[in-house]
Amino acid sequence: MNLIARIEAFAALGRKIGQLSDSEKQTIYDQAAQQNAWFTANSVELALAGIEHFLNKQTLTEWTSRYSLADVKSKTVGVAMAGNIPLVGFHDLLCILISGHQLVAKKSSQDSYLINLLSDWLIEIEPEFKTQIRFEERLNGVQAVIATGSDNTARYFEYYFRKIPHIIRKNRNSCAVLMGEEDESLLVDLGKDVFTYFGLGCRNVSKLYVPEGYSFPGLLNCWEIYQPIIHHHKYVNNYDYQKSIMLVNGIHHYDNGFIMLTANENLVSPISVLYYETYKDLTDLNKKIDDQKEKIQCVVSANGWFKESIPFGKAQTPDVWDYADQLDTMKFLTSPGD
Repeated sequence: MNLIARIEAFAALGRKIGQLSDSEKQTIYDQAAQQNAWFTANSVELALAGIEHFLNKQTLTEWTSRYSLADVKSKTVGVAMAGNIPLVGFHDLLCILISGHQLVAKKSSQDSYLINLLSDWLIEIEPEFKTQIRFEERLNGVQAVIATGSDNTARYFEYYFRKIPHIIRKNRNSCAVLMGEEDESLLVDLGKDVFTYFGLGCRNVSKLYVPEGYSFPGLLNCWEIYQPIIHHHKYVNNYDYQKSIMLVNGIHHYDNGFIMLTANENLVSPISVLYYETYKDLTDLNKKIDDQKEKIQCVVSANGWFKESIPFGKAQTPDVWDYADQLDTMKFLTSPGD
């Protein structure tokens, strides 16, 4: 199967996703939620829409044209998939298959249904993929590997796969930079980056950098549109637990009834909590961001004003060439060293 055929197959998969009927979607939503209660209908719908967005012939052709795929020697590439948000492992599947390699994947137990579903659809569209996709419990005999996990798991991966080419992704989270002059519509957009997927994704904002003297009540009022999140049983359990910790320990925080903001220099905040840190000026802000750069997935700011940031509300709609941990997966898969 040549590159053109692979592009056509994935583009057809994108069309299939876009043509799902309401009843088909509902069945998918119900099945996904049965496996993972965090995978609500809204979350799965957003994940499918994001995949449909970049599975079109023009985008795939433009993306793959950046690499020397004609010279790629097919290898068996293993993937240890994450399962924190719906279909988070699909991008690695796409990269491996469209570059002409064979996939051996260890699915996350939290996201096996959706990965199986899209793989089955892809094989129905292009049966040749059947011999190129395998799901296994152990990544034995692979010639290269891509793995995503916690910092502790990453150390294990680094050791276990040390003798073969690999990409090992660790814990990352995202942050937002505020000037203090953002209007209500921009702050509402920022809420998308905070609350989408309940804050479980690496592209979710878990930390705010705000100017000294920033007024938080106005920000929290702008987020009232996201109040229904508190009705999710797993989210409210986290909220109640974190609130009790704040109260028992006398930790100063702001609370609007569904999210709490508290000062903390750490980047990663618990579910239902958002950390913030103040800065004096742009020099101070740049230093704070640079100090955390190895832990930051992306930075968001109003209309993308801050260096190398993306606009509020766009963190969870990456393009196909927006690689996790800023590691170019396709470059890895097409380099002669693989």
